[in-house]
Amino acid sequence: MDQGILYLIPTPIGNLEDITYRAVRMLGEVDLILAEDTRQTRKLLSHYGIHTPMKSMHEHNEEKRTAELLANLQDGEQWALVSDAGTPLVSDPGERLVNACIDAGVAVIPLPGANAAVTALIASGFGGGPFHFHGFLPRKKKDREEMLEDLGRVQAPVVFYESPYRLTATIEQLAETWANREAVVARELTKHYEEFHRGRLDELAQIGRENGWRGECCVIVAGASDQELEENRAHAWWEGMPVINHVKAYEDRGWGRKAALKQCAVDRKMSKNDVYAIYHGLE
Repeated sequence: MDQGILYLIPTPIGNLEDITYRAVRMLGEVDLILAEDTRQTRKLLSHYGIHTPMKSMHEHNEEKRTAELLANLQDGEQWALVSDAGTPLVSDPGERLVNACIDAGVAVIPLPGANAAVTALIASGFGGGPFHFHGFLPRKKKDREEMLEDLGRVQAPVVFYESPYRLTATIEQLAETWANREAVVARELTKHYEEFHRGRLDELAQIGRENGWRGECCVIVAGASDQELEENRAHAWWEGMPVINHVKAYEDRGWGRKAALKQCAVDRKMSKNDVYAIYHGLE
């Protein structure tokens, strides 16, 4: 018996029309659809009149589900793997299943389609060249700080996914950790309320503090400049410089006062309150 096939099928990230003819056809022809959330995928299948059986495949059951169902693929069945939205395995589960199929000699066939990171990038103003896709940052503070230190050296635009509930705090941390770079927040891509907010990181953080963020969000941050990397290599470029000059040096690069004060505190390993007091002549 021929080995089966696992199709990796992108689904719309918002507008249900953003799916290929081939993807619709394959979703209707396969024996089984593995969906991250069957309730979400059922909306798409209902829209196109597709009645293929589904089973869940998410981060909590992927290992068990792979072991249970791989034999069916080896017996010649054809399956589709989809995520809730966009291209499977882009910050979504599925790696264990794909590797198990490869090891077992089961064909893995990817279909092209929607992807939030690329969709956001091409309209950001930073597209047209290399870029670095990271996805979601770690939740733990130490892991997050280490990751941002590494990503801060990337000279191509960096693309993040983030929850709207954590987005403002993330942008504030980026403004504190990196230079106050130009960035874009793409919100609700392909949907009715799609928006692009452009500006420096401190400006985007201010938008978040004033209005909050809603819906699915993607952040694109300009890559590190040669000047920023040179200053990072020099490390304590501010040594011997009074606090007020240190803060003004960041302001001269376009940073807002608040972000400049915070970064000065980070550089000097001082509390923000102490830096603020010195800057305003309270000590």
